[in-house]
Amino acid sequence: MSEFKNAIVITGVIGSGKSTVVNLLRVYGFSIIDADEIAHRALDESINEIKSEFGNEFIKDNKVDRKSLGSLVFSDSKAKKKLENILHPLIKEQIFTAASKLESSNYPYFIDLPLYFEKSPVYDEFQSVCVVYAPEQICLKRIIERNNLDFNEARLRLESQISIEKKREIATYIIDNSSDLKHLNLEVNSFITTLKAKYHTLKI
Repeated sequence: MSEFKNAIVITGVIGSGKSTVVNLLRVYGFSIIDADEIAHRALDESINEIKSEFGNEFIKDNKVDRKSLGSLVFSDSKAKKKLENILHPLIKEQIFTAASKLESSNYPYFIDLPLYFEKSPVYDEFQSVCVVYAPEQICLKRIIERNNLDFNEARLRLESQISIEKKREIATYIIDNSSDLKHLNLEVNSFITTLKAKYHTLKI
């Protein structure tokens, strides 16, 4: 039995619209634990480890040079693994600390974890998962337009993650974002209605 029974992970794939859904949930007043935000903080806190593991060239103005470190880890799987070994224990600890504080309210809250399934079993303590879904072709189109990438670059980014269809199959909840913002709002409202059936304290 999960000790985080009120936690709901929000995930998807690049281009599926997870960030938009998270922003809508914030508007409704839900608490969000942002894993990317925590990762940025963990990187700044790990400056000494980064310096000793990767060298001074990745530190600029007493801060981690995210761009040069990012270029290294995306092209070198061993470097990526080293960085993950430094950051992941810190990130996990901070996510769990934040979740423990929210858990006592007996009210649903969300953990924005882009790579929840990819990082399994790291976050298996969180068992309720909401997948923001859009078909692969739509995700590709969005990535190309938003990130100004060509088709092959966009496809590579998408293929580096578990497929959206697979994620959809194993999700607890699904929010469909294959159309426009009006449709997405209806989907989010429907999702909140589902939560209200479980949480009678939910007044939205």
